[in-house]
Amino acid sequence: MMPDSAGSLSNLKVIDASRVLGGPYAGQILGDHGADVIKIEPPEGDETRGWGPPFLEGTASYFLGLNRNKRGMALDLSAPAGRELLLKLLETADVFIENFKTGTLDRWGLTREELERRFPRLVHCRVSGFGADGPLGGLPGYDAAIQASAGIMSVNGERGGAPLRVGLPVIDMVTGLNAVIGILMALNERVSSGKGQFVEATLYDCGVSLLHPHLPNYYLSGKVAGRSGNAHPNICPYDTFATATDPIFLAVGNNRQFATLCKVIGAPGLPDDPRFASNGERNKHNDALKVELEKALAAFECNALADQLIKAGVPCGAVRSIDQVVADPHTLHREMVVDIGAYRGTGSPIKLSRTPASYRMAPPHFAEHTADVLDEFALDREPYQEVLPGLDGEDRAKTRTA
Repeated sequence: MMPDSAGSLSNLKVIDASRVLGGPYAGQILGDHGADVIKIEPPEGDETRGWGPPFLEGTASYFLGLNRNKRGMALDLSAPAGRELLLKLLETADVFIENFKTGTLDRWGLTREELERRFPRLVHCRVSGFGADGPLGGLPGYDAAIQASAGIMSVNGERGGAPLRVGLPVIDMVTGLNAVIGILMALNERVSSGKGQFVEATLYDCGVSLLHPHLPNYYLSGKVAGRSGNAHPNICPYDTFATATDPIFLAVGNNRQFATLCKVIGAPGLPDDPRFASNGERNKHNDALKVELEKALAAFECNALADQLIKAGVPCGAVRSIDQVVADPHTLHREMVVDIGAYRGTGSPIKLSRTPASYRMAPPHFAEHTADVLDEFALDREPYQEVLPGLDGEDRAKTRTA
């Protein structure tokens, strides 16, 4: 489908001065939907450029996964001239994303109040570990450490086993998503007020927000959840089960689905057993139910059964590997694999009917677009040459003659 426009956010200019994951992910989401995103890296580059292997032309896959649809420049913001140039870029920006350590911008004279004074329409989004105040205010935060401190590891792992990190940076990614939600809320409010505002998304807040249903359960019962493996604390059967081949995950949410499951696997009498007649009873007797289900499932090949069950209305899935997901026809049909030259990335899960996401630029090489950005802003560049790492000799000559 060809988009009706360059994207739903094509009227926005974003300065993304963030590094690592949460902020860059937010910037990529905005860029995928048409925003003009200028990524500003420090002189040493975003550290995720080195978080490999694997590498493409010297840049790690970790960086490539978070920085599509951005123009890249490098700028030394520790120097006064670098901060002066940043302020020039912010003059026409709608959104400023950053994740500097708490107090860094203040030391540079770029306090929230100063940015609001200079740029009253600017939406300033900060991604941080814990926020600027409170008992943990200003302290550093990385995804896995906050998975621990926010309680996620305490409920992740095998029953009776040790706490485990979720095997992907779930807090960082949810923080990036919440940052985008906050940015869009602020932009919507700006339509009526004419004013920007400060948007904050912290890893700690987002980690706590993910504790569903464990927090609601605790609020009501006072019982502290433990680890339950793949099983769900509230729903049964909701777990992995052995088959004749590979494990299958069954996500049975109601009695109708349970009856259908039992019929398909040749155990139609299980729903009549008082131990399994309702979700509450199944939860009480989940160990016994797992034994009964796996007796019946032992006669089935996993993939064929998963296909049969889901078509019968029973939510389930074979437990698949990453390569199987990438090769799946539905993954490709949903345009979740993106190719731009040698770059391959993951598509946007946000589908808009008239203004869908577009994939215009592969992630930038270090400082790739610095000269272009300088030309676009028609600046007197001589004062800034020493704070612009990454310009080659020809580009530096252009800055001298501009």
